[in-house]
Amino acid sequence: MAQLFFKYGAMNSGKSIEIIKVAYNYEEQNKNVLIFTSALDDRFKTGYVSSRIGLQREAIPIDAKTNLFQIVSESELSLSCVLVDEVQFVSKDHVLQMARIVDELHIPVMGFGLKNDFQNQLFEGSKYMLLYADKIEEMKTICWFCEKKAIMALRIDESKKPVREGSQIQIGGNDSYFPVCRKHHKDPPL
Repeated sequence: MAQLFFKYGAMNSGKSIEIIKVAYNYEEQNKNVLIFTSALDDRFKTGYVSSRIGLQREAIPIDAKTNLFQIVSESELSLSCVLVDEVQFVSKDHVLQMARIVDELHIPVMGFGLKNDFQNQLFEGSKYMLLYADKIEEMKTICWFCEKKAIMALRIDESKKPVREGSQIQIGGNDSYFPVCRKHHKDPPL
């Protein structure tokens, strides 16, 4: 039975490497997958799922005009799974399209992304994945400053000082964000 999955975690929890691993496992069994990722994340190259450990896979970039349901329904492949990276950046409409893929096409969809931004507010895509997903799973990692579980993202500037205001979306890696626990989000030892 197909389901909509939301796998979320703080930065550095292994979300992108998990997508690459899941795709590999399906393909090793001669099963087809489609991989999507946000067109906003251009750190490495638009249209690629890239992990910090250096692995990457080509993916279909999602922007405001992308219709995931249409792409999947018109695919010539017999699909076993649809994988979506950076799902926090998608819109409510995209999440509803993912739900339609599950409900009408009977293809499982796994979305991976952050739950909350650097100000601890939900991203639009994450909010609607939390509302519509059949299964929700947290991917865990540790705080940059201690051994506690990281549940938030601390945005930093070039001098490694905390940034508390600004645009919700700013693409970056360890140069811009640290995964942190609640205590160190409030009071980082920088």
